[in-house]
Amino acid sequence: MANATDEVVWIRNLLLSLGVFVPMAQLHCDNQAAIHIANNPVFYERTKHIEVDCHFVRERILSGIIKPHCTPTIEQLADTFTKALGQRQFHYLLGKLGGADLHAPT
Repeated sequence: MANATDEVVWIRNLLLSLGVFVPMAQLHCDNQAAIHIANNPVFYERTKHIEVDCHFVRERILSGIIKPHCTPTIEQLADTFTKALGQRQFHYLLGKLGGADLHAPT
């Protein structure tokens, strides 16, 4: 989440330097725990090693640069390219990407 936030900040600053106003960006994540940790100012024993990343993401959330949004795993379009999916899930995500089966009868 910190890497994606860093990229959003970089692109936003580039566009602002070109005179393009950029509203708040939605950051889609399927890890609800990461979103809760980024929004929660209290750290626990198990999250001490990611404290710097959490502060970075939280500052960007509070400043209105990003807004984390939970996207369920079933809606993750990148899974089409990175995971072995069942036929139904693959065709569902392929349709969302605008792809079509070239060999299917029309």
